[in-house]
Amino acid sequence: MRVGPPGTRSFLLAGGMDANPGASKMPVSDGLDEARLIVENGLARRIAEIVAPPLRDLGFRVVRVKLSTAATPVLQVMLEKSDGTMSVEDCELASTEISPHLDLADPIGSPYRLEVSSPGIDRPLARESDFRRAIGHEARIELSRPLDGRKRFRGVIEAVEIVEGAPVVDLRPSGEGEQQEPVARLAVADMAEARLVLTDALIRTALRQEKTEIRSQKSEIRKQKAEARKQRSEVRNRKPQAEASQ
Repeated sequence: MRVGPPGTRSFLLAGGMDANPGASKMPVSDGLDEARLIVENGLARRIAEIVAPPLRDLGFRVVRVKLSTAATPVLQVMLEKSDGTMSVEDCELASTEISPHLDLADPIGSPYRLEVSSPGIDRPLARESDFRRAIGHEARIELSRPLDGRKRFRGVIEAVEIVEGAPVVDLRPSGEGEQQEPVARLAVADMAEARLVLTDALIRTALRQEKTEIRSQKSEIRKQKAEARKQRSEVRNRKPQAEASQ
């Protein structure tokens, strides 16, 4: 049975977040093969395992897979390149690539709508590099098991350290009572979900990144134009010399 046929796909795109200027400079792997530390359970995890290899071949990596429980389920596959970017064309390419793999494996077993998207500004945090880039920004974190009777935390990520070979996040509480509450030390391995909170500071960081990317693109275009002018000049200079030799 074919599921998720053409016409039931959609593509969502939102801005990303570059490294925070105050973030740690410790080197971390942020390539396509960096493992996700927060993963799905059940069917969503199975789907992630199906789509990850073909997406890797295209230069994309999975951020999150989520399957709704609506009458016609929506399968959301959130992706990015290793540099955090993702265009509409990338989403379309990824959707076209993974559809046959999903049709063949048929993990859902009923019609659904496939939605391929970028992470967005208030993105989920799943890899060590995600947490390091998020230093200085506010995040919501839910643990898979309570810590001191709590499972939900919200605060500013102050640091990411490696403790006994695994990353641990220092979260400074935000909002009311932040002076009384101590910094929470949360092991990423104990997290069920983590994502950035959409704040003014986060938006400003995303806008700075966008401006930097635009300047970089314009600089590259200028270089290409200069190189093209140089090549045309060389061709014109060679032509009179060739005619003189004749």
